[in-house]
Amino acid sequence: MSGAVVVGLGARPDPAAEAIVAAVREVVGEGAIRCLATIDRRAPEPGVVAAAAVFDVPVIGFGADELARVDVPHPGERAAVAVGTPSVAEAAALLAWLRWGRRGRLIVPKTAFGTITVAVAEEE
Repeated sequence: MSGAVVVGLGARPDPAAEAIVAAVREVVGEGAIRCLATIDRRAPEPGVVAAAAVFDVPVIGFGADELARVDVPHPGERAAVAVGTPSVAEAAALLAWLRWGRRGRLIVPKTAFGTITVAVAEEE
């Protein structure tokens, strides 16, 4: 992975910071991370905030309606039922780049680690 990446994050309510950090490290290693991006209802949760602090990056949250409009390669019916969008991790990773006026592309599709799902996007 060249340059800083955006990590999209999907999780059940109240995820543990340690689980998020372990999942992100498994995928990104020691690579540079620009932010964690997720659904707005997870963004302020203590585990997400604590994981972002470990990486010294902000958390960006997006509404389910915003996430649902993003075309992703691996939409999921379970996420659609649970949170109102077929993608959280992949869609959030791509949307974060748009927030900075850039286009992103997925370099790691959604990958599940227990109850944590991670996807990674780099600038196109």
